[in-house]
Formats: sequence, structure tokens, C-alpha cells
Amino acid sequence: MRHWLTRTRFCGVLLCLLALVLAGCAPVPATQVESGEAAMEPVEITVWLSQTAQSDCIVAESVDTFNAKQDEVVVNVERKATTDSLRPALAAGAGPDVVQLGGPVFAAELALAGQLLPMNAYADEFGWAELFHDWAFNIGVVEGELFSLPQELETLVLFYNKTVFEEKGWQPPSNLEEMISLAGVIQQDGLIPFAGQSSQCNVCNEWYVGEFMNQVAGPELVYQALIGEVPFDHPDFVRAIEIHNDMMQKGYYMGSLERFQAANFEEFTTAFATGEAVMNMEGTWFYGREGDYFGEGTTHGNDWDWVPNPSLDGTPIFSIGLGGTQSISKSSANPREAAMYLSHYFSPEVQGRLVSVCNYGTAPVRGVDEFMEGVDPRMQAIYSAMNDAFEAGGYGYTLWTFFPPKTDLYLYEELEKVWSGQMTAQEYLTRANEIFQEELAAGEVPPTPSR
Repeated sequence: MRHWLTRTRFCGVLLCLLALVLAGCAPVPATQVESGEAAMEPVEITVWLSQTAQSDCIVAESVDTFNAKQDEVVVNVERKATTDSLRPALAAGAGPDVVQLGGPVFAAELALAGQLLPMNAYADEFGWAELFHDWAFNIGVVEGELFSLPQELETLVLFYNKTVFEEKGWQPPSNLEEMISLAGVIQQDGLIPFAGQSSQCNVCNEWYVGEFMNQVAGPELVYQALIGEVPFDHPDFVRAIEIHNDMMQKGYYMGSLERFQAANFEEFTTAFATGEAVMNMEGTWFYGREGDYFGEGTTHGNDWDWVPNPSLDGTPIFSIGLGGTQSISKSSANPREAAMYLSHYFSPEVQGRLVSVCNYGTAPVRGVDEFMEGVDPRMQAIYSAMNDAFEAGGYGYTLWTFFPPKTDLYLYEELEKVWSGQMTAQEYLTRANEIFQEELAAGEVPPTPSR
């Protein structure tokens, strides 16, 4: 006991002397303590977002909730056109702390350029590997290091005008043969089988390339091509492009190739909603704008529903798409604080709120289902079916998530030359394969979830 008391008194005196030295031998004024002037200021980090109504909602549900729940870090949002200004800013050692990109392809590109920070240590500290589904977490790994986390899980399905289908007595197709046969029936009835456009978004052509590759040739063959075991001009891929081209030539999309190429989002969504066109092969991002075109607030009152995009044998296949990624800038002065914010952003609670309040696609994190209160039951059904398919191996690969950038660009830009007859499906895919092999040899193909 005596030894403990002696040691305590000695330490107390030593600490007092040290405090006086550090304080300039003067006590801290009571007013300074009371006013909080001696408290540490929070660390500030920046996030760039575009100026939209949805981004305002995302800020409210993720940034504002993070700033409100703790006082160590303040996230500041700057409204910038990220596509135009992010790349040069990062290259100059500037830009935001948290880097939001269009998908793993772009994250891998900037990681290889040395502009993103490896996040393995933060993944261990904050348990990110347990938070994300395995396939999703591994997508962000480049040369053994984690550089990005996936956000906005997407897939493509076949939406259909439920009201028109019920009036006509049509059943949504369950396989590819049924879909093509039904398209002929719909056209004979004076309606357009599929809505679509390429005027406002020619990158959207990648929806069709990817879906027909996955649904016709099969995701196993797509996987083998992505890892370099089979070429992209394999006969089954050629067949997939030829089937879609035949549908385009028959006017199954917007009534004619010319109208499809001239239409924009407003025109094609209006055609689908009013029942002029009765099917729409689109992604889950349809949720969020469908309320402006369907339902009680419209003059027609039509309703919609969905089925999986029909595969060759009828097996449900949901292609994995990621609408974006989040990373940390290599130039960030406060990377751990940025990682703290990312842990909050990707929590199941926040992700559930982004879906239910902002109509923003959830990230592929575990446990988010219980936080999706208020989400349209049809969208909940898509996410549920998608997760079930993923667990069973029934997933395919979207171009914007798994194909390297030059191959992706070529496939969606040059597809219309097949439609116009300037090249055959074989010629189109042979050139695509040449580009892909160059990128594969250069190590520029994003990580591909194994089967």
C-alpha cells in the first residue's frame, strides 16, 4: 500500500510540473475552458456530387446523418460535375478526399495511375469484408490491393406494361423463344414490342450487348471470355448479336430502327407507359422515374410489372451491374476520416434509407433488406430475386462493371454499324476481341467474380 501511495504522489507531482511547463507556468483561464476554445477542431473532408434532386436526398441521408452523429469529422459537399473535373483534379494532386466514380472499370484505371489510395488497412479496421457480399468486395481489388467499394447495385430485367398485357391476355415471357414469339404477336396487334432509344444515350446500347451475351450465350461463356479462355468472337456470342440485330431489323424496338435512333428518354418512357410500346429491357434505375409515367397521377393510369430477362433455357439470370464506386484519393490528408465516412455510408441502415427515401440503388451489402421500409414491393422483389440468384450462381456480367474501358467503348459505339449493315456480327465481335486481348495483356480487365 505504501509503495502504491508513494508512486501515485510522485506521478501526481510530475504531471503537475509537466502541465505547468506546457502551459507556460500559468493556469488555463476558466473562461477559455468554459467556452471550449481549447477543444480540438473537427477534421474536414470533401465529397463531390452533382447538383440534382436525388443528390440532395443522398446528402441528407448519408452526409448529414454522419455529421450529426459525431463531432470528430465534418464532411463538406462540393457541387461539381465529377465526370468533367475529377480526373484532372486528381492528376494534379487535388480534388475530393472521397472519390466517387462510375464503376470498377474507372476505379481500376485511376488505381493503376497511382491516384487512389489502397484501403486494405481500413477494410480490416472497419470490417468491410464482412459488410459486403464476397463477390462485390473483391471487385475493388487491383493487383492485390483494395482501391474501391461498390455502390448502387444494378441489374437489368424485362419491365412490361401490366395493364396492356392484362387487357390483351398476354403472359410475360419466361424464355427467349417465348419473348421473340410474343414480340411478333404484339407487332401484329399494332403495338410496339419494345421501347428504347439511342439518341440521348448511345452508351445505353451496352444494355443489349451484355444482356444478349449473358442470356443467349450464357454467363459461364462470358466469364470464360473475361478471363481469356475463349475469344469474344465465339460462335455463341455471334449468335447472340445476330438474334438482337434481327429483332432490331424487324422493328421490334420503337417500331423502326430510325425511330429507335432518334428517340430520347422522354419519348421512349412515354411510349412504354402509355402502352404504345409494351416491354422495356432496362435496369433497376427505372425505379425513381417510373412514378412520373405510371399510376394514378397519369391520364392513362397504366401499371407496370417485371420478369427476369428471358434466357435461352428459361433459367433466371441477373447480370451484376454497379452504378458507381467510392474510393479515397491518394492525395487525401485525412484518409482515415474518409474511411470513417465510408463505413457510415455503406452501413445497412444508410443504404436502406437511400433506397426507400431517395430511390437510389442499394450497395451490395449484407443486412440491408430489413431497412428498406416503404420501397415498392416490386422493386423489393427484384432485389430479393437478384440476391437469391447471386447465391445460386445465376448471375451474369454487365459491360460497364466487368469489361475493360476500350472494349466497352467499342461495343456500345460500334453496335449500330451492325444494325445499319456496315459490318456483320462476326466482324463486329472479331474486332472487339482484338481490343479485349490487348487490354487483357496489359492487365486492364477488372476483377471477375468466379463461378
